[in-house]
Amino acid sequence: MTQGPLTTEAGAPVADNQNSETAGIGGPVLLQDQHLLEKLAHFNRERIPERVVHARGAGAYGTFTVTGDVTPYTRAAFLSEIGKETEVFLRFSTVAGNLGAADAVRDPRGFALKFYTEEGNYDLVGNNTPVFFIRDAIKFPDFIHTQKRDPYTGSQEADNVWDFWSLSPESTHQVTWLFGDRGIPASYRHMDGFGSHTFQWNNEAGEVFWVKYHFKTDQGIRNLTQAEANRLAGEDPDSHQRDLRQAIERGEYPTWTVGVQIMPAADAATYRFNPFDLTKVWPHADYPVIEFGRLELNRNPENIFAEVEQSIFSPAHFVPGIGPSPDKMLQGRLFGYGDAHRYRVGINADHLPVNRPHATEARTHSRDGYLYDGRHKGAKNYEPNSFGGPHQTDRPLWQPVAVTGLTGDHPTPVHAEDNDFVQAGNLYRLMSEDEKGRLIDNLAGSLSQVSRDDIVDRAVNNFRQADGDFGKRLEAAVQALRG
Repeated sequence: MTQGPLTTEAGAPVADNQNSETAGIGGPVLLQDQHLLEKLAHFNRERIPERVVHARGAGAYGTFTVTGDVTPYTRAAFLSEIGKETEVFLRFSTVAGNLGAADAVRDPRGFALKFYTEEGNYDLVGNNTPVFFIRDAIKFPDFIHTQKRDPYTGSQEADNVWDFWSLSPESTHQVTWLFGDRGIPASYRHMDGFGSHTFQWNNEAGEVFWVKYHFKTDQGIRNLTQAEANRLAGEDPDSHQRDLRQAIERGEYPTWTVGVQIMPAADAATYRFNPFDLTKVWPHADYPVIEFGRLELNRNPENIFAEVEQSIFSPAHFVPGIGPSPDKMLQGRLFGYGDAHRYRVGINADHLPVNRPHATEARTHSRDGYLYDGRHKGAKNYEPNSFGGPHQTDRPLWQPVAVTGLTGDHPTPVHAEDNDFVQAGNLYRLMSEDEKGRLIDNLAGSLSQVSRDDIVDRAVNNFRQADGDFGKRLEAAVQALRG
């Protein structure tokens, strides 16, 4: 910042920043002390509403580098050649906690990545888990209400959490993941990231492919036990944020190897699992992960509020060659995220430095609104116009998807091997005996806090349907804790 005299927001020099102006020595403060009033008024308005979910987070800038040829699958310009680099901003977060919550908690971690591409910003808004608790966005507000503070008690309630999960058996897979060893990462650097949803890639020829993104940490997976997390959360609530910032300050730039699973569009209809169901993974034996990039974080934000709190991400921010899928959770997020930021930060949030395109410029006909900066000057604000204004390209970003049938409140289609428990059971059986033991202990510790036996019984039965041994051991562990 340029050195010089302290000024007011309007740029006038400040004579005294230590003493308020009063009516004589020891008298009341005067209304004419506009520097005092301006400081207090600004201070009262320094915060904006925190995110309803993912409120607690940290971010950093970096670089994405293409390491593999994916041009047969997508025409996205930032993926057009090996060695090409794109600036990125990545925000990590926890889901349920508020802005002042601790980092070291059992909760999914957000993995929201903004690519500043030459064709506009591309936002890939994922998590550190490949699946989620529900498959339809209409259930999302209800799910989050169970994770937040109860409106009567003011606390998070195990009854609410497990009542919802036990009545939503599709959550069994994600809950098994969450209460396993990877449920509490040791840091943001030592965890994987996933796009989680299925997305569309389309190439120059118009061919369509369905894809899932994977970010494999090059630092290695490191996790915390529940006891370690309990201690760390109390001793250093900012542990994850501090670790990320200090690692970058030391020059120990965290990196991830980026890969993608690719499914030809024709495979989707007959694949054994519904490929658009967010509670399911695509087994790697069916569609192996193909490496195509490297992600490095190498620069910390200068101001947390301006660049982390005011950063916005939306799954609807696509670029040519990439688009959505019929995933019902993704479809809901296409609206939900943008709407949240328009409410929280404002209609011109995209104009802020962290959010606006860095490798191109936004050319729109939108005008005015809160914090509009007048960037359009005297340009016309409609289209079409004959004054040289921006115009449509007539080439959609993604390819159309065929649909049939009647409109209605339809459940997600079920494929040959789909049910709510099969992949949770597969995950359990992949674990070592030690991993299974810790999973059972973590689940039992949470379930034992539930006040009603019927909720406990429903929850245990979901895990029993995933794997008989899983349910039997969990039932015994809960009974032991509940006496």
